[in-house]
Amino acid sequence: MRWFRAADPLPDALDLTLDARRLTVRLVRNPRAKRYILRVPASGGDPVLTVPSRGTLETARAFAERQRGWLAGQLEKRADITPFANGSSVPFRGVEHVIEAADGLRGLVRVRDSESGPVLSVPGGPDHLPRRLRDWLKREARRDLETAVALHATTLGRQPSGITLRDTRSRWGSCSATGQLSFSWRLVLAPPAILDYVAAHEVAHLAEMNHGPAFWRLCRDLAPQTDEARAWLRQEGGSLHLYG
Repeated sequence: MRWFRAADPLPDALDLTLDARRLTVRLVRNPRAKRYILRVPASGGDPVLTVPSRGTLETARAFAERQRGWLAGQLEKRADITPFANGSSVPFRGVEHVIEAADGLRGLVRVRDSESGPVLSVPGGPDHLPRRLRDWLKREARRDLETAVALHATTLGRQPSGITLRDTRSRWGSCSATGQLSFSWRLVLAPPAILDYVAAHEVAHLAEMNHGPAFWRLCRDLAPQTDEARAWLRQEGGSLHLYG
């Protein structure tokens, strides 16, 4: 019988010098990985280096050093984050809206039409604009998701125990064993059919806590646009994290 010593623990990240600046590369050990894999998330954030089960910090660092040219190119191509600021453009329910700082107004964010297109008019001073707009988008997301979940849950004959909103990057929604549904508030930036699909997907888990054939049949019954929505999320979903 052969005995193997457990791999040494890895730090959360390593620092890499790139074009005279220090860059943080996150390290993630994956027992199923066969090789070192470096990726740059399209939605922003630090590059991630996947390390195999027997990989070492020294080898990971050497691999990252060899990939500096590729890494520089990927970072240059990656889109910049669009801030919630006066004059910026942000999608709302799939339609681009220009953000307007309306200093003289009070109350909630207002959607209005202009000659150049839809506008999100945000009351208050510019210092408070990002928070005010984000809070308003979250409220709109909750309203849309609660409506979609109620519709699909009634069709299915199952009711969730609750709905929460988060800002997760790894998934658009989830369903716990207790029936608690969780969604990314950024779905309100996507076209309504995408939000509706994610709501249907998680509601379907109330009956099928898996991703087997029966689950996908149920999901497509609730949301016939399932295949198109999944393709959209694979291709465009990362861009929803490029705002705010």
